[in-house]
Amino acid sequence: MQSCEISADSTDDPLSSGLRRKRQPRIVVIGAGLAGLSAAKALLESGFTDVTVLEATDRIGGRVQSVKLGHATFELGATWIHGSHGNPVYHLAEDNGLLEETTDGERSVGRISLYSKNGVAYHLTNNGQRIPKDVVEEFSDLYNEVYNLTQEFFQRGKPVNAESQNSVGVFTRDVVRKRVKADPDDTEAVKRLKLAMIQQYLKVESCESSSHSMDEVSLSEFGEWTEIPGAHHIIPCGFIKIVEILARSIPKSVIQLRKPVKCIHWNQSVSKEIERVADHNSDLPEENKSSDVFVECEDCEFIPADHVIVTVSLGVLKKRHESLFHPRLPEDKVMAIEKLGINTTDKIFLEFEEPFWSSECNSIQFVWEDEAESESLTYPEELWYKKICSFDVLYPPERYGHVLSGWICGEEALIMEKCDDETVAETCTEMLRKFTGNPNIPKPRRILRSSWGSNPHFRGSYSYTQVGSSGADVEKLAKPLPYAESSKTPPMQVMFSGEATHRKYYSTTHGAVLSGQREAARLIEMYQDLLQ
Repeated sequence: MQSCEISADSTDDPLSSGLRRKRQPRIVVIGAGLAGLSAAKALLESGFTDVTVLEATDRIGGRVQSVKLGHATFELGATWIHGSHGNPVYHLAEDNGLLEETTDGERSVGRISLYSKNGVAYHLTNNGQRIPKDVVEEFSDLYNEVYNLTQEFFQRGKPVNAESQNSVGVFTRDVVRKRVKADPDDTEAVKRLKLAMIQQYLKVESCESSSHSMDEVSLSEFGEWTEIPGAHHIIPCGFIKIVEILARSIPKSVIQLRKPVKCIHWNQSVSKEIERVADHNSDLPEENKSSDVFVECEDCEFIPADHVIVTVSLGVLKKRHESLFHPRLPEDKVMAIEKLGINTTDKIFLEFEEPFWSSECNSIQFVWEDEAESESLTYPEELWYKKICSFDVLYPPERYGHVLSGWICGEEALIMEKCDDETVAETCTEMLRKFTGNPNIPKPRRILRSSWGSNPHFRGSYSYTQVGSSGADVEKLAKPLPYAESSKTPPMQVMFSGEATHRKYYSTTHGAVLSGQREAARLIEMYQDLLQ
């Protein structure tokens, strides 16, 4: 093959000389998760014909991973459809009959998602005692009241005082503690239980936010995340069905699995490596010798493109942005990547022969009494299990069997991921024995767990606004490259999609879908004359 050099043609046309000949633009989507599939689907349905999806792993779905064991489907990743009114994921599920088997209990309206709204959460202490239901209800009301206060800093523009360090965790812990200690009606013993419950509730909140600790979540920005009205829904046959619906209209030839990307060469940059590889590739079409973007794959293939939609996780961008883009990203985009937060939330599924919990119990919440005055939620490596905040009861048992789903987040989740199944199962069993006061709980017959943090293709579960970041950083992350500085520069060569790029719906599946549709809409508008 001749050379892969970009031609020196100069044009004032931002769509480049090739596109002036009405050639279909070459669009490469990196990642076959919800964002990537949504973008590809929208582009193909609008009339684009040269679309390629590159997926590093051997499956589509990204952070949606449904695993079938026996008759039941377990979600290692996305589990709930959060809200219904205007939620594209809900409408996909509803229109395709995926919610027909969803029980009333699986349509929960509560802020914290459980597998069932039926039943009662059991708050147990490390001394094997159950905290009285009235104490739990009183504390829960207080905590939720303070939670609502955390929303007001963004929603009402309230100033953040220095004491809070602009941290949701610091603010919440401080306000709740002061109110608990000031309550004249509680005994000292009850106060101590409520103080210990603060840390447990913050652990749950950290799992919801996918942060190491709520101390790292920005107080001034916390209220920008927007909840879609309506119930949370579970898809009994598996969240992967949403992925399959999106992929249904995408020809199989469009999606290339096991195709990791090494580098995106953009803005007409041509490396010596591209030239070297091109010299050995005699089949390169003439129009490919001049390209605004080349996607360099790990298998040494260079794919020419006019536009690349990058849907990799924020965790991957944090780890690889310096080597993934040539030339390097603009400084303000790098700053946005570094300032925004992502961490790991993992699930631990334990299957038992018989339930040791009562039929009314929908979750087991772990309250460590020695944490009543704790400030930090970071533990020594050997105490990683203290970060497990709870085990939910999967409901109904007729579908799932007798299964508990544990939650752990942050650095301790990464430590858990390094342990073998036997160690995790044994550790969790000891915890359950300790907190229930029942030494006869048998080891589970089976364990299944996620490992989002150590997986090099994800490096975390989902994003949050870290202290020091804001919604403006999300906007910077989502802004296409190169920035529109000159009419001579071909626009939108590199575009960004994924849950972390949605200012209001970050961390959600609907945020991912909408972000993919958003980037597709940019290109549809850009080429509307060509597509007519």
